[in-house]
Amino acid sequence: MSRVRPGTRHYTVVCSSCGIRYDDDGLLLDCSRGHEPAFLRTEYDRTGTRQAENTGLFRHAPLLPVARTFPDVPGPVVYRAGRLGHRIGLDRLWVAFNGHWPERGARLPTCTFKDLEAYTVLGRLPAAPPVLVIPSAGNTAAAFAWAATRHRVPCLLVVPAPALERMRFPTPLDPCVRLVVLDGTATYSDAIACADLLAALPGHHAEGGSRNVGRRDGLGTVMLAAAEVLGRLPETYVQAVGSGTGAIGAHEAARRVRPGGEPLPRLLMCQNAPFAPLYDAWHCAGPAPAHREHEPLARELTNRRPPFTVRGGVRDVLAESGGDVLCADNEAAIAAMALFEEVEGIDIEPGAGVALAALADAVKAGQVRGDELVLLNITGGGRARQAGDIALVPAEPWLRVPWPGRDAGPGAVAEQVERLLTGAGAVVATEGR
Repeated sequence: MSRVRPGTRHYTVVCSSCGIRYDDDGLLLDCSRGHEPAFLRTEYDRTGTRQAENTGLFRHAPLLPVARTFPDVPGPVVYRAGRLGHRIGLDRLWVAFNGHWPERGARLPTCTFKDLEAYTVLGRLPAAPPVLVIPSAGNTAAAFAWAATRHRVPCLLVVPAPALERMRFPTPLDPCVRLVVLDGTATYSDAIACADLLAALPGHHAEGGSRNVGRRDGLGTVMLAAAEVLGRLPETYVQAVGSGTGAIGAHEAARRVRPGGEPLPRLLMCQNAPFAPLYDAWHCAGPAPAHREHEPLARELTNRRPPFTVRGGVRDVLAESGGDVLCADNEAAIAAMALFEEVEGIDIEPGAGVALAALADAVKAGQVRGDELVLLNITGGGRARQAGDIALVPAEPWLRVPWPGRDAGPGAVAEQVERLLTGAGAVVATEGR
């Protein structure tokens, strides 16, 4: 690991509500003042926006909240997608591809842009960090598991059982990465509830999700990379969202680098019907209703607690950018995935298919002009290609817990984890493998 400006941090953390400023310790998630829920955000010393000696993600280290960088971490690949644009009625479509596509130079290790946030969050940590507790539907856990394995950073990951299909790596996970799997009917929301309790254990700390400035700014490098390639900001930015963290990060990044007077990109956030809480909240001006989480094709978009009303969250960035929330169903997403593979020659993830399908519908409906400069974030792709290129081994869970239901589940999981950590549950650990 190399350090950025040893002994100091090149940024300040600022509350979106009250404006109080903090010197970051690498773990700060919330403002200490008693006011409405509000995101912290970063303000950087403007000595440059990129490092010429670096490539990939950490080329943008001057605009990342990191105390250290890691070698050989790829970043997004941005290219003009003329043929794909022609198929959906756009003259100036650009794609930010996040995944495994060697011919394009795309080599994100776990095939989604979650790698960008994982390395940024780890780079933000203090020198002797606590165990980070991270719930995930699959992609985030995979990204953190591999980054933490490569650089021996302690993590406790909590995932529902279907997420295991995403947990395949070139080597076994390091013992410092502990994977807790919830069997049965547990969902991503259940994993979040468990993580809330586990983060209170001694020596553990919540990673924070969308509240973590490292996550948002890491994902925002998609916008930074696009601005570098395009020589300007796009007019419209399109991305599939669960929590909306990536789109918020893109908006915050655009704010930092836009020339004076240039409008911010319009955010088009895309969700997968029938689970579309942000779509419902934005269009109905009310709280997001409960949905069944197993129906959508894109399970990675199923976040029951998205930061819609938080100051600096989804509602605010949509309003500031003149944006909208779109929706696409499973059939449209499958067709869009097939279209991308037919035209571009690489497989993409369901979430990316949702974004492409929603964009195509918006063009047909006249919501996006044919001559608009559009950046489509393909948030994950090349998983099938990677499986053919690299021998991968399934991750071995540290603990598997039969899910007893939403009421008793989080407490039962926390109790089993605590027993294992204190040495009283060796039998449980063996049975959980």
